[in-house]
Amino acid sequence: MRKKLVQMSLLDTYQNIEEYLESNKPELFKLLDEHLDWDEIIPETFYTAFYKRRGRKRGYELESFMRALFLQRIFHYVEDIQLLNTLRYSYEMRDFCGFSKVPDASKITRFKQDFCNHIRAVFERLVDLTEPICREMDTALADILLFDTTGVESYVAENNPKRLGKQWPDVAASNPQVKLQYINGHMCYAQRAAVVSNGLGIVRHLELLDEDFRENHPELPREPRTNSPDIDKEIGDSTALKPVLMDFRNAHPTLRYGTFSGDAAFDSYDNYAFLLNDYQFNKAVIPINPRNSNTSGNNDFNENGTPLCPADGTPFIFHSKCGGKNRSLRLKFICPKTHVLQTDKGATRRCLCDNPCSDSKYGKSLYVYPDKNLRLYPGLARASDEFAKIYAHRSAVERSINMLKDTLGLQGRKTSNTITTKADLFLAGIVQLLCVLVAHKIHDLNLARRPRKLIA
Repeated sequence: MRKKLVQMSLLDTYQNIEEYLESNKPELFKLLDEHLDWDEIIPETFYTAFYKRRGRKRGYELESFMRALFLQRIFHYVEDIQLLNTLRYSYEMRDFCGFSKVPDASKITRFKQDFCNHIRAVFERLVDLTEPICREMDTALADILLFDTTGVESYVAENNPKRLGKQWPDVAASNPQVKLQYINGHMCYAQRAAVVSNGLGIVRHLELLDEDFRENHPELPREPRTNSPDIDKEIGDSTALKPVLMDFRNAHPTLRYGTFSGDAAFDSYDNYAFLLNDYQFNKAVIPINPRNSNTSGNNDFNENGTPLCPADGTPFIFHSKCGGKNRSLRLKFICPKTHVLQTDKGATRRCLCDNPCSDSKYGKSLYVYPDKNLRLYPGLARASDEFAKIYAHRSAVERSINMLKDTLGLQGRKTSNTITTKADLFLAGIVQLLCVLVAHKIHDLNLARRPRKLIA
C-alpha cells in the first residue's frame, strides 16, 4: 500500500529549517543564549548613545558588537581579522552575533574608540552583578581586596627586538603614552594598567594609567626616574594605590572589604593610614620593604614589630588580640619560653626560663597598640599565621592578570592606540565576569575562573 503523501506548506518548511538550525547550533551558543541577558548587562545609557535619534541608521546592532567581541576574547582571537574571517565562514557564529553581514575591521576599531566609556560602564555593572556570586563562592576570600599593576605591551617600533638595546628613549615616538617600563623581568614599551581583584582572583576594578587618569587625579606626582627599574616600579605602584581605590569606591559605593593585601611596594606610612583609617580596611597585609626600614635598629622590637626578650633577644610569640567595645585593639605577645603544662587543676601556662624577667609564673606578657604604629601593626600581627595565610592569596591577582593578558588575548594586540588598549582591557574584564555569571547560572561555580573549560 502506497504511503499517503502530505503536502507541506511554506510555514512548515520554515519551521523545519528553523528547528534543524536550532538543533545543530553549537553548545556554547546555546549556553550563552540561554543564560546571558544582554538587556540586563548593557546599561540603558549605552543603548541611548549607540542609537542616537539623529544621524544615519545603524547598519549593525549594539548587542551584535558586544557578542562578537565576547567571542573574540573567549576564543583567544588576538587580532580582529581572525574574528572577522571566522564570522565570514561560520553561519552559526554570525547567527549568534546577529550579523546579517560581516563588518569590516575599521568598524570594530571605531566601536571601541567611540564607546570606550560605555564599555567601561558594562564592566562596572558586571562587577556589581557578580559581587554576590563571589560572596557565595567563598566569603572569606571575597572579602580580600588585592592590588597590582601590569603593563600592556604596545605595537610600536621601539619594541622591535632589532632596536632593543640600541636606544632607550623614555616614550615611544608614535604614542608618548607608551612608556619604557620594567615588566616581568624585562624592559619594554607598554601602557601601565592597575588591576584590583578579590582573593578569588576575580577582577573587581581596572584602570589604564594614562593621561586621562592623570587629569582626573592632578594630585598625582610625576614619577622621577632612578637607576633602578625595581625602584621605579615600586614608586609607580605606591602612588597609584590611593587614586585607583578611590575610583573603585566612587564606582561602587556600596561595596566594602575587610582586608587589603599587596606587595612590598605599598609599604609606606601614608598608605597604611589611608587603607586603615580613610578606606576603613580592618587589615592591611603588606610585607615590610627593607628600603623603607630604619637601619638604626631597636633592641625592644624586631623588623616585624614583634617584641624581643630583654635577656637574649629571642622574639616573643604572638598570642591573641585583645580589646572590647570601649577599648583600643591590643596585640598580646607572650614569652617564648612559656609552655602549657598539665596540673591537677588542668592545663596552665608556666615560664620555664632559668632567668625569668618577670615574677609572674605564667611568664612575661607584652601588649602593643596597633593604632600607635600602623605600619608595624596593620590590624594584625606580622609574625602571625593569619598574616602569612592572607598574604599567600596575593597570587590570585597575578593569576587574574595572566588570565586577562594571556587567556583572554589582551597581550599581543597589534595596536598602540591608548583608547583601543583601554577598551580591550575592559572587554577582557567583561569576558571574565560573564564567565562567572554563566557558571552561576548552570550551578557549577568551579568553572567561574576557567573560561577555557567553560567553552570546552
